[in-house]
Amino acid sequence: QVQLVESGGGLVQAGASLRLSCAATARTFSSYAMGWFRQAPGKEREFVAGISWNGGDTYYPDSVKGRFAISRDNAKNTVYLQMNSLKPEDTAVYFCAAVNQGVIATLAWEYDYWGQGTQVTVAS
Repeated sequence: QVQLVESGGGLVQAGASLRLSCAATARTFSSYAMGWFRQAPGKEREFVAGISWNGGDTYYPDSVKGRFAISRDNAKNTVYLQMNSLKPEDTAVYFCAAVNQGVIATLAWEYDYWGQGTQVTVAS
């Protein structure tokens, strides 16, 4: 069983930065690939970043590429999402998720465990 707890969300102005954290309780955290998703009201849950078990591979959709960066610290059982140059359209609830495999997954249904989410609001 894996429990995930996100933190670091908040209200910021357009152009600002935020760093989200996701703390995991898992004996074998390093065996899980991790992902960040977001969901705005009335929209589908959207993949925004993925990282492999050892951090060697990362993947981003075009909507956030160059602005968002995912990283992990397996010694701390934590994954991070650094978000720069934030835009109002980045406003959403952000979720971290764990998949019981070492390679990145990009589809929500592939993930085995989810956090409760943290709200990010970007004002124009």
